[in-house]
Formats: sequence, structure tokens, C-alpha cells
Amino acid sequence: MKGFDVLKLALVATGLAAVFISGASAAETYNAPNIVENTIPKPLAKDAGNAENGRKIVINRKQGNCLACHAISSLDNQPFHGEVGPSLDGVAERYSDAEMRLIVVDPKQVFDGTIMPAFYKKEGLVRVNKKFKDKTILSAQQIEDVIAFLKAQ
Repeated sequence: MKGFDVLKLALVATGLAAVFISGASAAETYNAPNIVENTIPKPLAKDAGNAENGRKIVINRKQGNCLACHAISSLDNQPFHGEVGPSLDGVAERYSDAEMRLIVVDPKQVFDGTIMPAFYKKEGLVRVNKKFKDKTILSAQQIEDVIAFLKAQ
């Protein structure tokens, strides 16, 4: 592996670690999502997603931290877009809301071997710090907000 590639991988790992170290979930009741044929068809929250709130989560290094791995053209004013994951431009043209919801909730259900974290999962995780045990990275509402933002890309 080239030195530059090792550096990029180290930066991504650091960004993902920042999500896990500082982002554990809001105080809400966790309801395991109902996965149907590689989708989560129903919204996780009772309120519709808010795209502006989703934008804030996507760029927040202590919440979604999506830019650690993904590029998003509408956020060109934000520094350090990643190149590890695919661009999120036009993601709603490639995936339905239900598919995007599962990808954000638990991407390993869709992409075997991905390093993307599960943002709304409590079971089956490994090496979770005690203070984050039984917590999700994002709340159900935050997941819906991120989906609303992604639909506009």
C-alpha cells in the first residue's frame, strides 16, 4: 500500500472513531427497524425528515460525519470530502427511500465488507465502549432527517 493510501485510510479510521467516541444517541426509545427484502420500508420516526437538519447531521464531525468518506457537491463549502465511499450526488436516483434507510441504519446488510458504521443499530456490534453500549449513533428522527437531505442531492 502506498504511503498516501495508508494516510487516507488512517484519516478515515480517525473520522469514524470520532463518530463512535462522541456521537452516541439521543435519549429515545429504540425500536429495531423492520427489514423487508433489503429495505426498511417504513420511516423510523413519526415526524417526516427535515432536510436542513439532515444537512447539519451529515456535516457534523461528531454525528453523521458523512464527509469523512463521501463527497457531496452541494456541500463544496465544507472541507475534507472523502474518497473512500461513493459520491452521494444523485443517491436518491440510485436508491429508494427504503433502501437508503437500510443503508444508513445498517450498511453491512447491503454492502458486505463496508467500513461504513451502522448508525441505528444496538445489537451485534463489536468493541463498543461501555459508555456507548445499548446506544445508537443517530436517533430515529436523525435517520429520517439524513434521508430527507440525501433525497435532495
